[in-house]
Amino acid sequence: MHPVQGRFPAFRPRRLRRGPAIRALVSESTLSPSDLIWPIFVRAGEDVEEPVPSMPGVVRRSIDRVVHAAREAADLGIPAVCLFPYTGAEDRSADCAEAWNPDNLSNRATRAIKDAVPHLAVMTDVALDPYSDTGHDGFVRGDEIVNDATVEALVKQALSQAEAGVDIIGPSDMMDGRIGAIRAALEDAGHSHVVLLSYAAKYASAFYGPFRDAVGASGALKGDKKTYQMDPANTDEALRLVARDLDEGADMVMVKPGMPYLDICRRVKDAFGTPTFAYQVSGEYAMIQAAVQNGWLDGERAMMESLMAFKRAGCDGILTYFAPQAARRMAAHG
Repeated sequence: MHPVQGRFPAFRPRRLRRGPAIRALVSESTLSPSDLIWPIFVRAGEDVEEPVPSMPGVVRRSIDRVVHAAREAADLGIPAVCLFPYTGAEDRSADCAEAWNPDNLSNRATRAIKDAVPHLAVMTDVALDPYSDTGHDGFVRGDEIVNDATVEALVKQALSQAEAGVDIIGPSDMMDGRIGAIRAALEDAGHSHVVLLSYAAKYASAFYGPFRDAVGASGALKGDKKTYQMDPANTDEALRLVARDLDEGADMVMVKPGMPYLDICRRVKDAFGTPTFAYQVSGEYAMIQAAVQNGWLDGERAMMESLMAFKRAGCDGILTYFAPQAARRMAAHG
């Protein structure tokens, strides 16, 4: 419903755009560092920061450098970081056993962060693709990514992360029934405090390419992920999946990718009123950065406008590689 309004000249909308003070008073959406989660790539080694060529400004960090980044996030008012491991061929296998190794990269990085910056929330990814020799999020049998056996493995992975001290677990695999299975296992193991942020509406998108480079999955991936990630043409299905995951025990839900799916964010928030997040994925980040490097966009303005779009669409928070830059800009501008 639109409010009743007068006609010109009694109604002059530009009066409310006249200066920054008035614009601030009537701004409908706000953005702060507390809305951000910073995805960080973890690799083996010491004192290493290795650039990701397809993601300008993003690096893979050794665990000691991840701890430095965690301290930076806390200092900037960013409440959470999300860890993604870069794994070489030696850590990939058909049985994906490294996924639940208590001493894998993700678990060691979690413990290091919680020791150094205990009040910072650590989020981790639950999916088999960093550990699979096929690059898929689940086990492959013939030409099929099998569901139920994969869920059993995901439960083991989630429990190992909870034991390492993670605050938020993000199942991104899109297998059926995994939220209920993980929630039940966490409860049985005494980890009832661990938050589940489900990638409930994750689409089979072309915007993930740079991420797969960053975690070493591009060369391993055989085929595509269309049998388990969502069809970009569908919106009603997203609502059904969100409803299912909330019913199974998800505390928060995710839409991924972000900007091409702002309509999904709005529908999810309007339908459920639940904490709703979006992932500004690697391809979105890379497109903006590439345009900035070519002088086609004002980098800071494009960054902030893209992040505000998520808040306007109803998101409570955003996973974004821009997190530290955006937080510094917000601090500089009060």
